[in-house]
Amino acid sequence: MSDIPTYVLEREFDAPREIVWRTWTEPELLARWYGPNVETIVHHLDVRPGGLWLNEMRWDGNSNYERVEYTEVNPPERLVWLHSVTDADWNVVTNPMMPDWPRVLLTTVTFEEDGSRTKLRLTWVPHEASEAEFACFAAAMEGIGKGWGAGMDLLAEIIAELQS
Repeated sequence: MSDIPTYVLEREFDAPREIVWRTWTEPELLARWYGPNVETIVHHLDVRPGGLWLNEMRWDGNSNYERVEYTEVNPPERLVWLHSVTDADWNVVTNPMMPDWPRVLLTTVTFEEDGSRTKLRLTWVPHEASEAEFACFAAAMEGIGKGWGAGMDLLAEIIAELQS
């Protein structure tokens, strides 16, 4: 498939990239912004190539589990990981709410220094996906932006707090 749907998020933060990096790599900070409007529980976070981030998001008696496997970690410039929905035992499964959702998303986050500011760029791309998974992801991109956008608003608040 030549036209792979790619979600791109770009955001600029008024902070040095070391501070922005911390919000993506320290469990207590990550849990505060990732998954806005839900309770986020970081069960395990090992930010190194081959390391795992096991994440649970809870709301209204429901839980959504995610498994992240880091493939590239270059502090404080770049994080790359494979992102999947899992069952409660951290086994990769089909998304129960969206059966055609990609089983694996390749996520790349870059942190670019710009004076005293940091430019963050995140891309999300279906990884080794079927046509149905590509189509589902493409159709959901607008909604994806709302979730990531709300998370970025929380992230900006945490970054301001870390600098005060």
